[in-house]
Amino acid sequence: MEEKSLRITGANTTFFNKITKTLTKMLVPTRIGINGMLISIKRNNLIKSYENYKKDNEKYNKEELEKKYDDAYTVYLEALDKYVMDSIYKKVKNNTATEFEKDALSRYYEVTSLKEKEYMDYKYRKQKYLLELDKENVDISTKEKIQEKYNKFYVDKMDTLYKGILKNYSIKLADTTNIYDSTKEWIYVKIFYTLEEYIKNILALKMNIGQKEEFKDIVDDYEKFESYMVGKLDTKDNIEKNMILLGLSRKLFTHSIPLIVAEQCYEKLLKDARTLVQDTKMAAKREKAYSMLINLIEDYNIKLLSTKVYWENMKERDNYKKYWDKYKEIAKLKDVDFVEYIKQKEILFIRNDIKKIKDTKVDYSKLITYYKRKLVDYGVVREVKNQYISEGKYTGTISGKNKVVA
Repeated sequence: MEEKSLRITGANTTFFNKITKTLTKMLVPTRIGINGMLISIKRNNLIKSYENYKKDNEKYNKEELEKKYDDAYTVYLEALDKYVMDSIYKKVKNNTATEFEKDALSRYYEVTSLKEKEYMDYKYRKQKYLLELDKENVDISTKEKIQEKYNKFYVDKMDTLYKGILKNYSIKLADTTNIYDSTKEWIYVKIFYTLEEYIKNILALKMNIGQKEEFKDIVDDYEKFESYMVGKLDTKDNIEKNMILLGLSRKLFTHSIPLIVAEQCYEKLLKDARTLVQDTKMAAKREKAYSMLINLIEDYNIKLLSTKVYWENMKERDNYKKYWDKYKEIAKLKDVDFVEYIKQKEILFIRNDIKKIKDTKVDYSKLITYYKRKLVDYGVVREVKNQYISEGKYTGTISGKNKVVA
């Protein structure tokens, strides 16, 4: 009897479990429909409150309109969050989810996992995730007029969120007390990844819905960046792409990525570029990497150091001033003798970079030798067997090899 009883109980449990699962599968689409309607209502309220807040209307209290907009935004996000947990989660659990829904839930958990260890990052990224999720729904299921209205809110809010994310990374990068990750490599990766994400997804949309005059200062750099969005990129391509991203960031995120942080990012790229030139064995590839390094050095000097106002080290400031004066003098050759201009500019960059790297902790001896070979080719340095000669001055001997010095 006990065995029969156990068997009957087990059979009933299985039966009821099947019924429950079937009912759940039937109810999930209903829940999605309800959630979809609620989201649509909240979204429409949000768009309306956003438009009212952005209007230049003296009859209305700006603070009150801002509060209504903030409240509408909070309620809208809560509806999106509920949609993920009530609908997508249950569909994944019941194995009825699409690949898109599975990926959406996976990304949701990836974001929420930041809450305990990186709260500021979590705060911005969760909002960004929920907005991106509904943006796809808006593009598919709403009328063009609603899409246009929503896009204006979307790019405005995303601007704010990306600025918050980048500012948070900048604070971490500038934090000298951060002892748990002295190299901070992961922060550089996140900064460049976030910039790329913004340029691809938000700036592109902004340029579509905005006036062309707004973007005249960045359109050239944006078009260069677009060329790196196709095909597989090697190390050189990635450094060049990040160089363009940094250049764009000086115009788009001046306050979120302050000059001191941008300088660290440029220094990181320079380090990667120097290592690439030094480690590349094939002559043709090394030459391409070298050209990229020269362009990066120029970019760093023009887009960053030339705008630097505050210098902690006055000697460095004075040295840079002399260096910048030489650069401006060489620039005068551009319209007179372009070939000579390129040559003199390259010589200036090489000599200055040798001074920078010869006393660093990184061993750049192979790169210095390569630089000096370039100076020999340009006729700036003479090579005599077994001794260093620079501009007619004897500076020592080394047996068995030809050596040069800048």
